Amino acid sequence: QGQLVESGGGLVQAGGSLRLSCVTSGRTFSSNGMGWFRQAPGKERKFVAAINWSGDDTYYENSVKGRFTISRDNARSTLYLQMSSLKPEDTAVYYCAAHYQVGWSTISTEYGWWGQGTQVTVSS
Repeated sequence: QGQLVESGGGLVQAGGSLRLSCVTSGRTFSSNGMGWFRQAPGKERKFVAAINWSGDDTYYENSVKGRFTISRDNARSTLYLQMSSLKPEDTAVYYCAAHYQVGWSTISTEYGWWGQGTQVTVSS
């Protein structure tokens, strides 16, 4: 059916960097768009970044543009999110997700497979 497992979260000081990984298994997602979402305590899950199936089309939420980079390695069945210049407001649980189609979207309901999430905490 397909599983997604995130890793790479942790505690980092403001201004620091982290790289999140999302390994997929159970089925191939090389023909699916992929995305990252995050959910802060007491808030709704929100879109962060997305990438199309081939990796040549990406999109970012405004607050992370220029600081985060989404990429994928289909040969390794892995999605990445490189996060730099982290801010306390980036603190959240980060989820990777696979889109139903080859493209991407910012709408969570258009993603059919989700990981369990990884915690990112940025201290000031």
